[in-house]
Amino acid sequence: AAALAVGLAAGASVAAAAEEAVREAASFLASGGVASLAAEPEPPQLHGASDAFVVAQQTRAAGGTVVATGGCFDLLHAGHARTLAAARSLGDCLIVCLNSDASVTRLKGEERPIMNEQDRAELLLSLECVDAVLVFEEQTPEAALERLRPDLWVKGGDYTAEQLPEAKLLESWGGQTVTVPYYPARSTTKLAAALAKVG
Repeated sequence: AAALAVGLAAGASVAAAAEEAVREAASFLASGGVASLAAEPEPPQLHGASDAFVVAQQTRAAGGTVVATGGCFDLLHAGHARTLAAARSLGDCLIVCLNSDASVTRLKGEERPIMNEQDRAELLLSLECVDAVLVFEEQTPEAALERLRPDLWVKGGDYTAEQLPEAKLLESWGGQTVTVPYYPARSTTKLAAALAKVG
């Protein structure tokens, strides 16, 4: 329409102006139309420490239960997904305390992590059951938990809650440690070994 108006204003005949307008419209569509004008999509904003604390604060203000869990989550698999879903079902929000890249390397060796912390956090946040991710640098989550102070700390495993080293810390502010079923057939180490054979 703009090209047609410009052509008519310049004194072109209606037919000539319409022909030019059609030519310009075809060229615009061939170049991708409106989609080609759109900016590159921004990468998703990851929930960092401040967002995790905001989620926890809002949940508490509404009278809800703050649940946290933690781990490396390097190569997310079905066992992780089940544990996370089980953890979320116990409260009103789930905050994942995620080992940083440096922390994973210290725990697992120089070949790990397979996925960097940005990608691991993004995958976790794509799950409906995860409300926020808090990346921590230490090898264990105690310092992150001390700052977050969740009502429940949930881990997957075949041990009792009392056996977890975080249990006494949770008790110090009235929190509880809970274990949910662990799926030993699913593991990042096994996945990595299988991928190495294929690749």
